[in-house]
Amino acid sequence: MKFLARRMLHATLLLVCVSFFSFALLQWAPGDFFDELRLNPQISKQTVDALRGEYGLNEPLPVRYERWLLSVAHGDLGFSLAYKSPVGPLIAVRARNTLLLTCTATSLAWALAIPLGIWSALNRSGWPNRIFGAATSTLVTIPDLLLFLCLLLLAVRTGWFPAGGMLSSGMEDAPFLARVKDLLTHLFLPAAGLAIVSLPVLMRHVRSAMIDAIDAPFVRAARGHGIPRARLVFRYVLPVAANPLISLFGFSIATMLSASLLAEVILSWPGLGPLLLEATLSRDIYVVVATVLLSAVFLVAGNLVADLLLYAVDPRIRVE
Repeated sequence: MKFLARRMLHATLLLVCVSFFSFALLQWAPGDFFDELRLNPQISKQTVDALRGEYGLNEPLPVRYERWLLSVAHGDLGFSLAYKSPVGPLIAVRARNTLLLTCTATSLAWALAIPLGIWSALNRSGWPNRIFGAATSTLVTIPDLLLFLCLLLLAVRTGWFPAGGMLSSGMEDAPFLARVKDLLTHLFLPAAGLAIVSLPVLMRHVRSAMIDAIDAPFVRAARGHGIPRARLVFRYVLPVAANPLISLFGFSIATMLSASLLAEVILSWPGLGPLLLEATLSRDIYVVVATVLLSAVFLVAGNLVADLLLYAVDPRIRVE
């Protein structure tokens, strides 16, 4: 409980700092939501100033931040000037969609990286592994933007996958299994793209961790005692190699989240990415701050899960 309480305290302080600096940077940035109104000759300067005062944009930064924290406590997360509604309900659905995409892509990437990394570590001197290594190195050099654009082109040209959205038109009233099948069809392309982005790096870390564990003296001693290879790998090598991989899990969440925002915009997945882009272009600051804060919450939660898993499998951390 002390370990968990300490991690929760660190996470809370981190989220407070992220929210404050995000809020301050957006407030200090030149321009605001009402800049376009100033360009309209039919709208007077007094009207624009009155609107800014109505939404509290003329108040000092500490007052605005305190008011925003009170709205966070009530679950509103501020007020969207573009949508004329509280931010909390506005991003709740988008956050669910982003979480679905990120969790699916993360699970797919790790499900592929672990067996491929183990195979590469066990066959590191063969030609198939060298060819496979060259393929993963090529994937690392491909920019995320180019990869997602290629996937979009594949969907448009072939028609094998939907080119955007989360459900097909008219599927809202369809049977449950039909809706799930349609959802998986829409989810496949962005999830596969995110998995491909993270797969080469994850696989290389799995391979490196496995090689370090295989070359350990206790493994050579166990091999000398005639322990079968499969039992040696899964009973002794893999648990030792799991420690750095569990730590890597939290960092992979950050990579997946940053890439998911770009994938959602290009592949038209209705998540936080398109909402963040629209809010940034329109200077809807409360939506931007809430989206950044929610992304930070996802990242902190992923690292917290990784810390708890590491605490459960590594006795040295429990002793410390």
